[in-house]
Amino acid sequence: MKLQRLRVEQFRQFRHGLELGNLQPGINLIHGPNESGKSTLVRAIRAAFFERYRSKSAEDLAPWGDSSAAPTVELLFEHKGQRWQLDKRFLKRHRCDLLVDSTAFSGEEAEEKLAELLGYQFPKKGASKEEHWGIPGLLWVEQGTGQDIEKAVLHAGGHLKSALNNLVGEVASSGGDEIIEAVEQQRKELLTSTGKPRGEYLDLANTRETLQQHKSDLQTRVEQYKDQVDRLATLATEHEQANRERPWEEARREMQRAEIKYRDVEALQEQQARGMDSLKQLRQNLTLLQQSQTHWKNQGEQLELRLKNYEKAKKQLEHEELSSPGLVKAVETARSQYQLATAALQQAHLRDKRERLQKDCTRLQAELAKLKQSQEKAKVIQASLDSARKQKKQNLIDIGELNRLKQNQRELDDANIRIQTVATRVTWNLSPGKALVLGGQNIEGQGDKLLLEPGVLEIPGLGSLGIQPGGDDLASLRRQLERLEQSLSPQLVAMAVESVEAAELKLGRLQDAEAKIQRFDDVLKSLAPNGVEQLNSMGAEVESEHLARSAELEAMPAVAANIEGSDKPLSLVESELKQAEARLTEAESRQREQETLLQKARHTCEAAHREWQRMQDELNSAERQQQMEELARDIANAEKQSAALESSLKEREAQIREARPELLKQDIERYRATAEHQEKAQQNRALELSEIRARLEAWGAEGLEEQHNELVARLEHVSRRYLELDRRAKALDLLLNLLKEKRQALTRRLQAPLQKHLDHYLTVLFPEASLEVDENLMPGKFSRGSELGQMAELSFGAREQMGLISRLAYADLLQEAGRPTLIILDDTLVHSDAERLDGMKRILFDAATRHQILLFTCHPEKWRDLGVEPRDLETMKLKGGVG
Repeated sequence: MKLQRLRVEQFRQFRHGLELGNLQPGINLIHGPNESGKSTLVRAIRAAFFERYRSKSAEDLAPWGDSSAAPTVELLFEHKGQRWQLDKRFLKRHRCDLLVDSTAFSGEEAEEKLAELLGYQFPKKGASKEEHWGIPGLLWVEQGTGQDIEKAVLHAGGHLKSALNNLVGEVASSGGDEIIEAVEQQRKELLTSTGKPRGEYLDLANTRETLQQHKSDLQTRVEQYKDQVDRLATLATEHEQANRERPWEEARREMQRAEIKYRDVEALQEQQARGMDSLKQLRQNLTLLQQSQTHWKNQGEQLELRLKNYEKAKKQLEHEELSSPGLVKAVETARSQYQLATAALQQAHLRDKRERLQKDCTRLQAELAKLKQSQEKAKVIQASLDSARKQKKQNLIDIGELNRLKQNQRELDDANIRIQTVATRVTWNLSPGKALVLGGQNIEGQGDKLLLEPGVLEIPGLGSLGIQPGGDDLASLRRQLERLEQSLSPQLVAMAVESVEAAELKLGRLQDAEAKIQRFDDVLKSLAPNGVEQLNSMGAEVESEHLARSAELEAMPAVAANIEGSDKPLSLVESELKQAEARLTEAESRQREQETLLQKARHTCEAAHREWQRMQDELNSAERQQQMEELARDIANAEKQSAALESSLKEREAQIREARPELLKQDIERYRATAEHQEKAQQNRALELSEIRARLEAWGAEGLEEQHNELVARLEHVSRRYLELDRRAKALDLLLNLLKEKRQALTRRLQAPLQKHLDHYLTVLFPEASLEVDENLMPGKFSRGSELGQMAELSFGAREQMGLISRLAYADLLQEAGRPTLIILDDTLVHSDAERLDGMKRILFDAATRHQILLFTCHPEKWRDLGVEPRDLETMKLKGGVG
């Protein structure tokens, strides 16, 4: 079967129709992104074959929200040289037309013709389900179901076996099934399915086992009776001999003698323990005394070590003190360079503004000369327009300059706030008539002042105090504040205003004047299109502006030529200022670090000197010398006492070892146990004599030998019947196994064609692997090297690959039997790695030489080496639905 064309219309997302034509006999690769319609085309093929055209359960085929749609599917395919054309419409104006060459079928007749061809069936009512799909359900793989093959094989099993029967003839006939069933029925009367006895056979086996156990028990009791008679005579003799000799009394006397010796040794051990404790205490005292002596001796070495530490700290302090003047000088040099750079920047701004005003005056003078030549033609201008222009001239202002002015004002306000929080505030409240000098200025009464730089507070009659403002960023904030104030003042002068608020008012008046001029110009143009009068106004305006620029130029101070860098470009001067500021910041940072290191070195040096002096005074004291002499005498006395005590302990230890206390203790236990055991043994012999006599009297009354003979006769009868049924059960079991082996041999002949195709594909992906099929043609046991297990136990990706291989093998089997095959794969093998996917491509390319394959995917880049031209579903939709 070769599908040649597919067309859908009013089918889900394809409202205006889409045609998939020129389908090739081998692989057809159709790709598109998610929700582009791939699964919809697969659903259309399924609906064309599986759904009844009159079915009311096909509402899902209509486009969303379109209740008047009539979903239509048209298929054209070829099979065995015949041309089959199917036109099927659902819901509205439903119909089904099938044309086979020139023979036409319609309605249910056409649907049954298709079901007979492909090997599936229709439901009696409702929607078509998986159990009705037969062969197509096996070969058409929906998205995400490639790994699930068991149900598909089960639903297509009848069609597969029918195809196999056509290949191998009558191998699958059931002529011997009646004999197997009869043998199984007779076997079931005697054996279970697992081969265990049942019924009379089981009852006889249980009875036989019970009788055998009873016989064994009776035989054991008869033998025990004879043994008890012999034991009675021996036990009576032993009991009489023990009563005469009474050995337990001699054992107790020996135990008492051993206890006396052990108590003597215990007294020695107690003395030894007390001596050991005394020696331990003495040694501990001696150790403490020796440790104290060693500690005092080591203090001399510690004194030398502290002297070295003090000398080292002193050298470090001297080094840090020598480094400080150079860093102070570096800070002063950097601050001087920064101030020079600031002055140079101010002169550069002044020079640039003068040059800009000179250019404006030259330009305005040229414009004014040109306008005066044209003013003779001016006629009349309205007084209101002159007034508006006069207002504009009085309020000329640059908006960009105004925005920069406002930005600088905001930065200045922020800097003032930050410096208020960081700077050092000095407050005073002096008595009347009293005064101090702060930074060269007299202060009296009450007040306060922010110090941004180091200051000196002079107190008359006492001296002075140095005040160093704190905060690492104070100097940077102060320079930022100065820079902002210096840049804000020229801006206010340039804009001819006193403050930012005045500049904004001036801008408002300017904007108001410009609006008036625009409005009056519009009126003037409507009255005088040539704008003659406007020339006079423009001339006056230019002249006024020229005078203003000239006056501003004359009012500007001259550029100072004696300031270094005043003739440099503004950008260069600004860059030099930034560099000078960076150098100043770095020098101040190094100075602060140096001050920290100096304070640390001074503190370390003083601490080391104090430690050295304290230890030297302590070691040289007379009290310490006296303590050292007393410590030496105590150590000598302790060593003498320890030696005497050790000698005494060694003598006593020798006496204890010679007495062997552990053996004496064992002797006591041994003699005690001997006496107890001998007495208990005599008691047990008396008790056992009584029990044996009573037991022999009871067994003699039971008649054990008569019971044994009767049981032997009954056991022989039961065993004969059991052996008879046992031989019959084994014979039936053997016969059934032989019959089933013959049936399995026939089944293997039935499975051989399918197994051949499975092995053909499997060895491409898994060399030396095998996949067996059971009697229902279901793939099951999978083996690979030493691995053995069921297909269902493989990973998800491996099961998906094995499922596709099995489907291709079924397709080969159906083709050999002359059945139509069409393979549809909707986004399959998405869980395969690159190596496995490459092997599956080889398998698909090989299968495409025998079958037509429709492969739908949203990952075309994974299939670019499949050897076929891909077809883009989105491109087909853009071209009007034809591809």
